[in-house]
Amino acid sequence: MTTISRRTTSTPRELTRVGDRISFVYLERCTVHRDDNAITATDTDGVTHIPAATIGTLLLGPGTRITHQAMSVLGECGAGVAWVGEHGVRFYAAGRALTRSSALAEAQATAWANRRTRLDVARAMYRLRFPDDDPAGRTRQELLNMEGRRVKECYRRESARTGVPWRRREYHHGDFSAGDAPNQAVTAAAQCMYGIAHAVVTALGCSPALGFVHSGHERSFVLDIADLYKTDIAIPAAFEAAAHGSDDVATRTRRALRDRINSTALLDRCVRDIKHVLNYEERSSTRAEPDADRMTVQTDGDVHIDSGRNHGEEPLW
Repeated sequence: MTTISRRTTSTPRELTRVGDRISFVYLERCTVHRDDNAITATDTDGVTHIPAATIGTLLLGPGTRITHQAMSVLGECGAGVAWVGEHGVRFYAAGRALTRSSALAEAQATAWANRRTRLDVARAMYRLRFPDDDPAGRTRQELLNMEGRRVKECYRRESARTGVPWRRREYHHGDFSAGDAPNQAVTAAAQCMYGIAHAVVTALGCSPALGFVHSGHERSFVLDIADLYKTDIAIPAAFEAAAHGSDDVATRTRRALRDRINSTALLDRCVRDIKHVLNYEERSSTRAEPDADRMTVQTDGDVHIDSGRNHGEEPLW
């Protein structure tokens, strides 16, 4: 038995607790410190206390400094931490995972490594988007065409609902202000969704890079998961924010998105959906002991035995 860290282990079943947390907290131009089991954000307006155990994802924007003590309590509580750029529209780095179990990561890698099962997972993702149109038997190109039409229709629908004029989707890399208000809002909403999806993916111990629709990027699986909720969470929140004008649209988008995420219990839904598309069923053998992280080594017969011992003088099975 080996202790990997002093933090209590969590199984994928227990990780549904993340659904009870605040989806994300965005901070900028402040110093983040620790006060007991809360983090504090100190800026020119004073000190704000935020209970660390209530945070799903902490987004650290420009001008933030965070202490070792603050990161310690966030790690103990399993909160995701992401360093983001101006307006929260650039992703730089993220903190450690909540779980110490590799069970979901192994399920993801097993499904990804085979071309047939990789397509099965992609179809399962599209099935969540098109519950009335079974994607079984459709090619990837057909699925991408379906998704493109769905997103375009969502833009038109939200434009009509909110009264916000919409021409087309425009994203200017490195120049957030170049787009009009609705495009800025859509960009801000998308990046927040990527941060949230990244936090849930890593909290479950999955690999952000092993995508089933997206490929070739360090966050391919993150993009896969975030896109599941684009038309019912992100885009509606963006258009609602843009309907109030172009001033400070990114901040209004984050607030509208946070309210919508919390009201729809998105984090809990995200955990369920990841386990569903990976066809993951937790077995008793994957459950770690409650007070320690368990590390094993594998034998030729796929038998798992305790690590932390010298097996040179004894049979492995």
